[in-house]
Amino acid sequence: MTTLSLAPSMTRQPSRRLRPALGHLGPAAAFLFLALLAVAALAPHLLTHADPLAIAPRDAFHAPSAAHPFGTDQSGRDILARVIHGARQSLALGGGAITLSLGIATILALVGGLGGRIAEQGVRWLIDILFAFPVLVLALLCTATLGSGIVPLIVAIGVGSAAGYTRMVFGQVLSVRDAGYVEAARALGHGPLRIVARHILPNAFRPLVVTATMGVGQTVVWSAALSFLGLGAPPPAAEWGTMLSMGRDFIAEAWWMTFFPGLAIVLTMLSTTIAGRALQRAIEGRGP
Repeated sequence: MTTLSLAPSMTRQPSRRLRPALGHLGPAAAFLFLALLAVAALAPHLLTHADPLAIAPRDAFHAPSAAHPFGTDQSGRDILARVIHGARQSLALGGGAITLSLGIATILALVGGLGGRIAEQGVRWLIDILFAFPVLVLALLCTATLGSGIVPLIVAIGVGSAAGYTRMVFGQVLSVRDAGYVEAARALGHGPLRIVARHILPNAFRPLVVTATMGVGQTVVWSAALSFLGLGAPPPAAEWGTMLSMGRDFIAEAWWMTFFPGLAIVLTMLSTTIAGRALQRAIEGRGP
């Protein structure tokens, strides 16, 4: 009987010991993949020496092999080289859109939070109007107005996703503007700009570190979706969404043309989400 009573505890102890290690495994893999993406974006020649735009008609539609680990497309271009070089444009789109969204959110939040009742109500109405439209619909409206290309795509996604960040920053500004330390700064004679720069913005932006990290992956997905619709970088650009668009006509006989760019998008989205949650736990002082 004693042996039977000890057996459950003996089986639970290894799982408890492995739990912290397993909890760190996901974030470690996510940060490792993001580091690999950074290398691909900043120095792709360290990962491949192949030209992503060089055509070789005799090598068209080669399946994944030792010579071409990700296969080749209809023009004989190396898919692995295109995926690696495509990280620069895809991450530039995601990072640029997030930066623009945060800039718009900051301006609207400060105007609404510090500009009086009329400005506050106006920003509330604007946020409600923007939330009435899906992000991709707003992005499509922007691209229809500005045209296709990298810069219009950044503007389209940045404007389309600004509503969510504006609501977050606006709420933080409203909660911080009446805080005791802000009132103390006003009593000490500090000017409005100094109060905004030293007290309001740092405290209002703190929760956005996690959200912005996870938002990069989402904007990469949106940019790939718009590029898939022909509104992003024109073919034969090495951009993941454009590669998906180019490979959809050959998906039956050359599945690798869409599989590997799609896998890069999924892993980027997954890694930024896991990394953002890990940062949130670290900021809050919680374990894995």
